[in-house]
Amino acid sequence: MSSDEKPGGKAASSPGEGALLRLEPIGLVHSPFTSQAGVPVQPALAGPKDEGTIEIYEQFAAGLDGLDGFERIWVVSWFHRAGPVRLRVTPYLERQERGLFATRAPSRPNPIGISPVRLLRRTGPLLYVADLDLLDGTPVLDLKPYAPTFDVFPASRQGWLQNRARKSGRADDRFAPDG
Repeated sequence: MSSDEKPGGKAASSPGEGALLRLEPIGLVHSPFTSQAGVPVQPALAGPKDEGTIEIYEQFAAGLDGLDGFERIWVVSWFHRAGPVRLRVTPYLERQERGLFATRAPSRPNPIGISPVRLLRRTGPLLYVADLDLLDGTPVLDLKPYAPTFDVFPASRQGWLQNRARKSGRADDRFAPDG
């Protein structure tokens, strides 16, 4: 089936309507976290020892040139160990159920994650990172430089998070495949 056909053999009328997408991981996360329980719920809530590496596959390593100059990088990843899709969830650090798309819960129709980790250094295709909130073995789909000029909007509304105090927070296993 071509990428513009629907499963029934008809061509999709728009790219988002039944189109097949092909994603190829560019690397892999190596982290101390082997299960969801205990992982920082966001990089901003990570501790000083929440470090790991991101191994970029050799065929993509040339794309890392110039990345060293950035303090943070966006890691776009695939939540390979997320549980089944849930459209209503109780997010970490919260007791009230919310709509999935108003949260950052991993059990999504397309389990794609974004993490603005701190880039400590680069050695060839290996990126040493801190403020890591990803499981060991997480496939990396893309990297982008974090640029405060573009990525920070201080006066933005924050919905139900508006009154949440910034505090440390670790995940439990509520979004695990069997959680």
